[in-house]
Amino acid sequence: MVEDINQGEVFVPEVGDVVEGIVTKVEDKQVIVDIKNCKQMGIIPISELSSLHIEKASDVVKENDKLELAVIKVEEEAVILSKSKVAADKAWVELERKFENKEVFEAEVKDVVKGGLVVDLGVRGFIPASLVEPHYVEDFSDYKGKTLTLMVVELNREKNRVILSHRAVVEKEQEEKKQQVLQSIQPGDVLEGTVQRLADFGAFVDIGGIDGLVHISQISHAHVDKPSDVLQEGEKVKVKVLSVDRDNGRVSLSIKETLPGPWENISEKIKSGDVVEGTVQRLVSFGAFVEVLPGVEGLVHISQISKKHIGTPQEVLEEGQKVKVKVLDVNEEEKRISLSIKELEDDGTGSEEDFRKYRPKEESTGFQLSEMIGEQLNKLK
Repeated sequence: MVEDINQGEVFVPEVGDVVEGIVTKVEDKQVIVDIKNCKQMGIIPISELSSLHIEKASDVVKENDKLELAVIKVEEEAVILSKSKVAADKAWVELERKFENKEVFEAEVKDVVKGGLVVDLGVRGFIPASLVEPHYVEDFSDYKGKTLTLMVVELNREKNRVILSHRAVVEKEQEEKKQQVLQSIQPGDVLEGTVQRLADFGAFVDIGGIDGLVHISQISHAHVDKPSDVLQEGEKVKVKVLSVDRDNGRVSLSIKETLPGPWENISEKIKSGDVVEGTVQRLVSFGAFVEVLPGVEGLVHISQISKKHIGTPQEVLEEGQKVKVKVLDVNEEEKRISLSIKELEDDGTGSEEDFRKYRPKEESTGFQLSEMIGEQLNKLK
């Protein structure tokens, strides 16, 4: 408590007293103060001005500043005073309150040291590098002079230890924002998001405080081998909310659902009579499904595979094989396309080279064998 000195009464200070002084002179390594009604001169050594190391006394005080000071030594000609001790005593009381209440407060970074950042709270506060940000920071030089929001995470007055965290504040804000988003979004909502991370099984998209998963099957109407083939981190995408698990904080999203379907306006893209190249996707007992456009498959019925009689499609086709097909019928409403390989065998469409390239494998092999036999007969002649 500051000593109350009556007008004209001579004040004799004792160690431990807290007095009020007015700065009369600021020197490089000490500050001279006037203590009311005290015969001795008041001196604050530079080491007693702040809890942190300072180079010049003028960095902390200036003439005519009114200060609360603790008496730490009484000499015949001078009273040695401490500004930092008064500030520290007040700071510990305040820090204990903040620690108990998990209060968030602001402080300016005074120095960047090995292993973290230093702030002045009346006592030295330390922010370890791992507690500065949720993400890794390689260089902290830009943090000096920056004001950060902080929480006290460890406090020990006996060891003069004050550990602070900015990361805890950021993560707390992120969690609060996440909960707000979880409560507000509904299945069916269409939102804009940012691709945060790509994995083999899909993409994580930030939709404003929470990352939702776009499974690889929900990226595109066309087949996707790897998410990185069609997406990149940082890319803005439109997504549709498929489901929200509020208990576990999980959101399922779809990019595919926001895109025009592959069958939309299909009759404008492909018509009866067209000859197109496709890829055999599936073989079934009654025919072959051939992808003729991304995400669009048509059926080549077994009767339309070859003019020759075949028992199963597997006799002449294999999955992944490129084939040329003729479009027999397009039904956009029922999403059905009928195709034929057989009709291209002798209708004059395409060159001989095309027929050899896309001819069913058994027939193609037969021609190669006859050519070989012919060559051998010519040699015998």
